[in-house]
Amino acid sequence: MIRAIHDAVWGSWLLALFLGAGICFTIRLRGFQALSVRGWWSETAGVLLKGGDGARGQLSTVCTALAATVGTGNIAGVATALAAGGPGAVFWMWAAAFLGMATAYAETYLGLCFRRKRADGSYLCGPFVYLEEGFKSRAPGSVYAFFCVVASLGMGSMVQANSISESAACSFSLPPFWAGAFVTALVMAVIFGGIRRISDLAARLVPFSAGLYMALCLTVILGYYDRVPAALGEIFTSAFRPESAAGGVLGYGMKHAIRFGVARGVFSNEAGLGSLAVLHGSAGEDASPRQQGLWAVFEVFFDTIVSCTLTALAVLCVSGGGRGLHAGSGMDGSAMVTACFSHCFGTIGGWLTALSMSLFAFATIIAWFYLGQQAVCYLAGDGRFVRAACLLYGSLYLCAVFFGCVSRMELVWQLSDIFNGLMAAPNLLGLLILSGRVEKPYRNGLQTEKKKPLQQ
Repeated sequence: MIRAIHDAVWGSWLLALFLGAGICFTIRLRGFQALSVRGWWSETAGVLLKGGDGARGQLSTVCTALAATVGTGNIAGVATALAAGGPGAVFWMWAAAFLGMATAYAETYLGLCFRRKRADGSYLCGPFVYLEEGFKSRAPGSVYAFFCVVASLGMGSMVQANSISESAACSFSLPPFWAGAFVTALVMAVIFGGIRRISDLAARLVPFSAGLYMALCLTVILGYYDRVPAALGEIFTSAFRPESAAGGVLGYGMKHAIRFGVARGVFSNEAGLGSLAVLHGSAGEDASPRQQGLWAVFEVFFDTIVSCTLTALAVLCVSGGGRGLHAGSGMDGSAMVTACFSHCFGTIGGWLTALSMSLFAFATIIAWFYLGQQAVCYLAGDGRFVRAACLLYGSLYLCAVFFGCVSRMELVWQLSDIFNGLMAAPNLLGLLILSGRVEKPYRNGLQTEKKKPLQQ
């Protein structure tokens, strides 16, 4: 029954909603993610490269957002998409990311426009706020917030913790109980330090973990540089190659490449889930909606176009392309990547894969705690029960981390996917309804910016 619900939630209608929102905003915003690459790149990555106090302040927000998006999906998720949809799935991951950049801009822009300052001076920001404003009712925001809390306890904590536990057991023979105790203690030390400690750790952890993993992938790719042209060619040719066609409809192979490519692309960069809007709400008081939206565009680009592509090329080069993927189809995603790294680095390759997955998963755990806590704050309001609600949520989150380390995850994966889909649906519908309020980041090649937040 759970499988049937999962398939119903993540059916063609939801993928069409993701793509529809991306196409809508790409058209409304005049395809700026492609036509104004130099503009948004110079205002995001260019700022970090120049350094300075402003760059350091923005780095914490960006790394916290990347911590939630750059995770095990960049390793196991990409390999799973390749195994299920073939090399062509990578092309559709790129397509999902391209459209997702526009969606990410829109949801982050709206989040910053409608964010509220709470009684304690912190900000409440995200889909629950702009859904309430757009629908003139708390009901849509409360529905989103509820599913966000449940998803954080599943996908955000249990699934990620299980990845750490399995990696530790396979590579270092560490029993799940002790892995659970260790990870839970680390998470507790971070999350009860508040958003400042979460941001500070993310600013240190994400650049290191992403840099380490990218260096490993580049080393593998350079070792098989002669196979790169063939791998890229297969990505493009198999994306549009119908393996079997009937009555002129789309071929089975092409359909699977699109399905798994788009689904894994969405899972990886989270554009459309609304999480980027929540995480950018922690930006400073003078943060511009437009500027934070452009940072969200960069985050989707880095997550999928850069990080996921490196994983895909490493796997395709080592495996020898589609035929090699078919031969290793019995492996799960993480095992496929581990096999590739072990082939190049020997035993240490497995350790390095385990370390990368553990660092990514831990960063995702702490970022998703903040997501869930924001949703709890929205549901509790600014009354006297909000502190108690947050403490209860923190306790439940730590329990979920521990049980994720010591439990089997098949059912939790399916339930988490369901709640992620149920998070996305109201957010995407709300974005489409509020699409007219999203300003173009560039007009006639010139920067435009709203001087005041949107008001009703």
